[in-house]
Amino acid sequence: MPRARIHQTNAARQAAYRKRKKRPVPKIARVWSMPNRWTFTIPPIARLLKQECNGTGWVDPFAGMKSPAQFTNDLNPAANATSHMDALLFLKSLPSATYNGVLFDPPYSITQARTCYQGRGMNLLNTKPTSMKYWGDCKTEVARILKPQGKAICFGWTSQGIGINRGFEMHSILLVPHGGSKNDTIVTVEVKKENP
Repeated sequence: MPRARIHQTNAARQAAYRKRKKRPVPKIARVWSMPNRWTFTIPPIARLLKQECNGTGWVDPFAGMKSPAQFTNDLNPAANATSHMDALLFLKSLPSATYNGVLFDPPYSITQARTCYQGRGMNLLNTKPTSMKYWGDCKTEVARILKPQGKAICFGWTSQGIGINRGFEMHSILLVPHGGSKNDTIVTVEVKKENP
């Protein structure tokens, strides 16, 4: 690589580092708890939701049985939700910049997604929930439907959240180890800073 190009690359990296330094560092907590199929009933997660989900105007595209959100969806018709459709189609049906918060608790892996969607019309979807594009599209829709200063609380095995590239700033991360061979549940709380 030519010397001038190396200097440009280093300068760009240094500028990006200086910009990142100005971002607040997220608060990180770690609290052990037994696992539960219904994520929102795990005690440290239930406490976090009680603290963060104040007010109305919350959406949950993967509601399951115990969601505290007011606008709920779950593909399973037996789930306690107001809508029963594919999560991406549900998110696309909602108006832009309208909601105060989103609880984003999808299947945590491609294998879980395949199991959840098997026999529930996956073959009818244009973008399959077993592709990374599907999950990226869901996150883009979450960014679209949230008001500025709205919160996205994400659950999974990573701390990616919705992401800075979609206009979000990470405020806190909760690690919930379950012991033994169980993966930790990782919860991120982000605030929308700008429209994507």
